[in-house]
Amino acid sequence: MAVSTEYYETLEISVTADETEIKKAYRRLAVKYHPDHHPGDKEAEEKFKKIARAYEVLSDPEKRRIYDQFGEEGLNRSGGRGGAGGGFSGNPFDIFNQFFGGGAGGGFESFFGGGRPADPNAPENGNDLRYNLEIDFQDAVKGATKTIEFMRMDNCPDCHGSGCAEGTSRVRCRRCNGQGQIGVSQGFFTMMHECPVCHGSGIYPEKPCSACGGSGEKKVRRKVEVHIPPGVDTGTRMRVSGEGEPGKRGGVNGDLFVVTSVREDEYFQRDGDDIFCEIPIPFHIAALGGKIDVPTVQGKTSVDVEPGTQTGDTKTVPGKGMPSLRRRGSFGDHHLKYFVEVPKKLTPEQKELLQKFGETFRTSPQKGTHPVQESFFRRIMQKMTAFLF
Repeated sequence: MAVSTEYYETLEISVTADETEIKKAYRRLAVKYHPDHHPGDKEAEEKFKKIARAYEVLSDPEKRRIYDQFGEEGLNRSGGRGGAGGGFSGNPFDIFNQFFGGGAGGGFESFFGGGRPADPNAPENGNDLRYNLEIDFQDAVKGATKTIEFMRMDNCPDCHGSGCAEGTSRVRCRRCNGQGQIGVSQGFFTMMHECPVCHGSGIYPEKPCSACGGSGEKKVRRKVEVHIPPGVDTGTRMRVSGEGEPGKRGGVNGDLFVVTSVREDEYFQRDGDDIFCEIPIPFHIAALGGKIDVPTVQGKTSVDVEPGTQTGDTKTVPGKGMPSLRRRGSFGDHHLKYFVEVPKKLTPEQKELLQKFGETFRTSPQKGTHPVQESFFRRIMQKMTAFLF
């Protein structure tokens, strides 16, 4: 049984906790109470120091054995220094850095999302850009070439990206002595921050370029031709290499990503590579069957209409849909949905013929001639009979 349990309580673990549990507890609590998360909060700073001290002792098997047997006093007698109030055998900030990988650009910065890069003067790639392009439906079918204009940052044409006035160069930053960082005291700690003069690079223009103010960049208007392949859809993303923002210190330019938005068509509806449309057919062709010409995105094509076709019946024409963007040379299907069109105006002769045609159903009825109608009236009569009797 441990003589003192204060360090275990500080890390919120049991006295039987193993190495993994100790590390897990320290990771959670050290991040929670780190001074970067609580600037100016003395209580959080003290808590952070106690957490570091507890971890320093309990993560070392020998120190933990002494602490369990003799408590803090035993650590003092064995050469270890006192608790959080009596100092550390290691700086708590160093302990934190060592735990998370340590050093500039290591685990500490990645854990808190930022920090100084390992080499502030290393090449830096340019940022990617996005351009939203609205196109017509027919452009999506056949493909097109579009010229787009957009604003982006580019190397200053006066200083060619150096940020320096003509005849001058970059010199070591006097504020941070070329380190790119400055120390700021915060109670027990000295926190390192990016130098506000050189912005972490350690150097700055001896005399800034008057055109860009020393940044080395200016906003410029760009014109770029974009080739749109057949089959694009809303949300299709096309890369234009090197047309993003410029790289720095020899880094490569970013890319421009053009994202398409396809306008809807008046007649055709699209679902992936398939096309859907409604087609009117004369009622005599619907009854007798025959051939009709229908428009597709690939042009006009002839289809056979089956005798007895009803409104709502469908037909698929293979390979007459959109060209496939993923499968070169392949096409989707064209799906037709018929609606039977009844003429609104008839000549006297047409009316007479239709009347004679209608009379044939009364004088020579044939089962199955009007299946929907027959089924409808049959169900109605069954319900009425059940209701009345």
